Amino acid sequence: MLDLKRVLVTGSGGVAGVNFVNALRGGTEQTFIVGTDYDRFNIEFPDVDLRVRSPRHDDPGFVPLIASLVEKHRIEFVHPQPAVEAVVIARNRKKITAKCFLPDWKVIARDKLETQRMLERKRVPVAKTATISNSREISRSFKSIGTKTVWVRAKSGAGGRLALPCNSVEEVEHWTKLWVIQKKAKWEDFMLQEYLPGRNIAWDSLWHEGKLITSFCRERLAYPFKHVSPSGITGTPSASRIVVDERVDHVGELAVKALDEKPHGNYSVDLKGDADGKPRVTEVDAGKFHTTTPLWGYAAVKGLSMEWFADIPEVYLRLGMGETVRDKIPKHNLYPEGVHLLRHIDCGAWLWREDGWKKRIL
Repeated sequence: MLDLKRVLVTGSGGVAGVNFVNALRGGTEQTFIVGTDYDRFNIEFPDVDLRVRSPRHDDPGFVPLIASLVEKHRIEFVHPQPAVEAVVIARNRKKITAKCFLPDWKVIARDKLETQRMLERKRVPVAKTATISNSREISRSFKSIGTKTVWVRAKSGAGGRLALPCNSVEEVEHWTKLWVIQKKAKWEDFMLQEYLPGRNIAWDSLWHEGKLITSFCRERLAYPFKHVSPSGITGTPSASRIVVDERVDHVGELAVKALDEKPHGNYSVDLKGDADGKPRVTEVDAGKFHTTTPLWGYAAVKGLSMEWFADIPEVYLRLGMGETVRDKIPKHNLYPEGVHLLRHIDCGAWLWREDGWKKRIL
């Protein structure tokens, strides 16, 4: 009988948290999982052994609660799924006795604008970016981008927060002023990026003490309820497909190494293709999985009958707990090209190929 691993997952009731828990349940390891979440409804979703409502990540009681749960339930490993909770956990490592697999908290906390500037300095291809600090700067920033359309977005956060493609200075003014008037954002929360017309790409990677363990690349094809979002982006895709592209692998590695001299943990890179189809980085998140990364791992093992290491969360757990992973895990292209992941609310999740083959996994 395999040893029982005792794991705590924060933010376990969000979509990414549920996917992570499912990936662990679908792997070869036997686990006892404590799940926490701030949301009183979401906490009911994950397949955990014990569910606990937690305060918000910025509440003084958040870290003491996590520390007490670790001691009470003899937790060996803590996985914070939301980036905001990963920052807090990483920053308070000495207060939590269980192991974690995280970069330095300053790397996780870096915002999109600072990330773009660091990438530019290291000559990593990125989307051209400008900032605003008040409404009078919008015209100057728009013109500095030099394209007909700009992508207005937030400097921090996920799910397409504050995002909208705008075709004129006037559109940017109306969009940003609305958020400021409603006191849902400040002028300095916004940044303007060059709108890139090519493929919408996600590159996920797992690193250990500076060494790339594995990675995969997929194209986002559709988003749920995109018709109700002004930007057409609703955070996580309803349809995506695995792609193989050496250019993306190269740029993805360059981006991670430009931001962290010794990458350690999960790093997710967003890229868009320019007019020539060349990938350029729009965002890098350290210390977290993309929402569907654990679901791809679960699908690969359960739906495609791949080897255990196709389940990235299991590889992550083993490495994070100090184990040596000896199997020959590919550094790139972990999953077969052309496989699609289709998902929607109340419709389950499916693997699909263009030849008509499909298989339900959830």
